[in-house]
Amino acid sequence: MKRSLVSLSALALAASTLTTVTFTVASTTPAYGDHCDPAEQAQNRQQRQQDQQDAPPQDQQQDQQQDRQGQRQDRPPQDQQGDQGGQGGQGDQGGQGDQQAPPAQDAPAENPPAQDQQDRQDQDGAADAPPPAGVLIPASPTEPAAPGQDDPQDQQDQQDQQQGDQQGDQEQQQRQNQDTARRRPTQAPTDAPPAETPAPSESPAPGETTPPADGDEEECADLGPFPEDFIDIRQVQRNVQEPRTRRGGSRGVFTSRCGTNGNNHRNPDNFIVAPGVSNGAHHIHDYVGNLSTDAFSTDQSLAAAGTTCAFGDRSTYFWPVLRDRTSDANVDDPDGNVGTILRARQVSLQFRGNPVSRVTAMPRFIRILTGDAKAATNGGANALAKWSCTGFTNRITTKYPLCPRGSRLVRILDFPSCWDGRNNDSANHRTHVLFPDAGGACPSGTRAIPQLRMTLVYSTPRTPSFALDAFPEQRHNPVTDHADFANVMPERLMRFAVDCINRGRRC
Repeated sequence: MKRSLVSLSALALAASTLTTVTFTVASTTPAYGDHCDPAEQAQNRQQRQQDQQDAPPQDQQQDQQQDRQGQRQDRPPQDQQGDQGGQGGQGDQGGQGDQQAPPAQDAPAENPPAQDQQDRQDQDGAADAPPPAGVLIPASPTEPAAPGQDDPQDQQDQQDQQQGDQQGDQEQQQRQNQDTARRRPTQAPTDAPPAETPAPSESPAPGETTPPADGDEEECADLGPFPEDFIDIRQVQRNVQEPRTRRGGSRGVFTSRCGTNGNNHRNPDNFIVAPGVSNGAHHIHDYVGNLSTDAFSTDQSLAAAGTTCAFGDRSTYFWPVLRDRTSDANVDDPDGNVGTILRARQVSLQFRGNPVSRVTAMPRFIRILTGDAKAATNGGANALAKWSCTGFTNRITTKYPLCPRGSRLVRILDFPSCWDGRNNDSANHRTHVLFPDAGGACPSGTRAIPQLRMTLVYSTPRTPSFALDAFPEQRHNPVTDHADFANVMPERLMRFAVDCINRGRRC
């Protein structure tokens, strides 16, 4: 008997420990990069919504829990023993006790323990009377208990175990109630103005992308991107309209062939915007062309360095990397740029003509940038993100495009091409080179120079699981796409490019 009691106690303790360990493992935070994968965020959000629809309201759950507890307290010990028999593996005897037990409403308000009731029957001389329904008759004290029967100590152990199970159920219910309350949006006071929810648009305004703030996604609220930052390219309308080249315009194209950064020249610097500052960009750039580009680059250092480009083009071309966020690479990055860097499969660097005039040579060491790395917070004045897919390049979007099977993601980065004729740079790095108008004409006081167009092609996941590197506060918004260029072509090569463009050739 003692050995049985020890086994039962050990079994109860092991069950309780197993329950605790199981709950702890279930609440462990998922892997960082995978946890903040927008594709997984969307699936988790749908699953939680479905769970909330299927689950009864919080108040109803509490009422059901109280009803179950009240029924357990009101039922006589015989019924509790029947339940315990079913729980302890004695299914036949437990079920029999349930069938013979009187309804809970007929039971007295207070029931004596089964052992006291049996002692009273023995003292009154009613030992030969049939026992009340559900009461187990203990064997003679001099004999071991018959198989399937419980002695008073076993009953006490079972009652203790049942109380522990009830307490565990209550704790689990409390945890579920707390989770439900946390997931529900907090209702603002009636006298407070309602919060404004911006409508999604093709070109998101600053702060338009609202991070999820429920459940597991709270830890990703400051990282991004979010499911609304993606769009199926087939849902984008045809919207590309190139200006028609007029008489006197220049329709030629010169291409500088510089590779795809197979030598992995990358760093988080930007010598144009943040000269002399290591990690001045707070995100990684891919470089092609000049091999020495970093935060401390100068005209002299660039002119003396090697290059990946043909014909001695020592110019530097760079852009923020794109990452596959389904992996847990770079999880310790303080700026939240998580995932595996995707190298472009194709890099096209084209210098194009002007639709209404001939182009003139751009000066050596001129510095030009396009787009705005902080467009998500600065607004769209300088934003110029253009995303598409191969086979769909007549459709441009400012969101991350999801490409169908057989198609690849495309980034198009067009640079300004109307130079003031004097300066190689300016205080804001923009006013010395402007964009032409919609028809291609340059503003007064400027002249047309070859327009650089970078076209980058990637193989990406076909799910919302990739993103640009970005400043932390930009939350990897696709409108922040940008690129930089410094011209270090030999003057002879620049003259060749201009002649090619003005003659309408493709070089």
